Amino acid sequence: MAKSAKLYRMKMDKHVCPYGIKSKWLLERQGYSVDDHPLTTREETDAFKAEHGVSTTPQTFIEGERIGGYTDLRAHFGNPVRDPDATSYKPVLAVFAVGLAIALSLSQFTYETPFTIRTIEWFIAFSMAMLAMLKLQDVEKFSSMFVGYDLLGKRFVPYAYAYPFLEALAAVLMAGRVLPWISIPVALTIGTIGAVSVFYAVYVQKREIKCACVGGSASVPLGFVSLSENLAMIGMAAWMLVQPVL
Repeated sequence: MAKSAKLYRMKMDKHVCPYGIKSKWLLERQGYSVDDHPLTTREETDAFKAEHGVSTTPQTFIEGERIGGYTDLRAHFGNPVRDPDATSYKPVLAVFAVGLAIALSLSQFTYETPFTIRTIEWFIAFSMAMLAMLKLQDVEKFSSMFVGYDLLGKRFVPYAYAYPFLEALAAVLMAGRVLPWISIPVALTIGTIGAVSVFYAVYVQKREIKCACVGGSASVPLGFVSLSENLAMIGMAAWMLVQPVL
């Protein structure tokens, strides 16, 4: 017997509920035939909510039983939505993975092999640039998290606001080995301060706090992966000092 479900979702001229679209896709993915009931006006939507005693749409019914909204539907199929407050290294690992992929691709195009010294340099520079970009999305939020553990930032707040711009500047210049007399000292300075700050907070104070490395809205725990961002900057700057010309 074919499985079927009823779905009630907002589908108006100026607004189509994204969670309604995803609920329909999820049901079809699970092999359900969807009896789709678009709610095309605000009055129709409010009447549906009042009738069923719910405050949100979409709402899914399977075999006459109300399952609930999109997150409830995911949980029903054994795939609950991750707790937004839960810590995870996934955001920073995703940055590193994309940075490495771009570096490998560019090296293959330039040198006809993906494995070169420039691959490592580009990987670090591109990763720094993407991490800086994430911080620059909301410098206010970033700085609020940053001053919680950075040794210089908590004593001189303007440094917390300047940090994302300094990291972006060093990354862009290092990617092309442009103006090393600027990029090297900048990377060495912010990388060293950052590394000492993270080490002190995590391994000396034993604090369990979130890192600002991927922006102020992230849930990345302050730890070794966070420390690696700073160590990479230090390593890149040191390498450029001893190998100024490729």
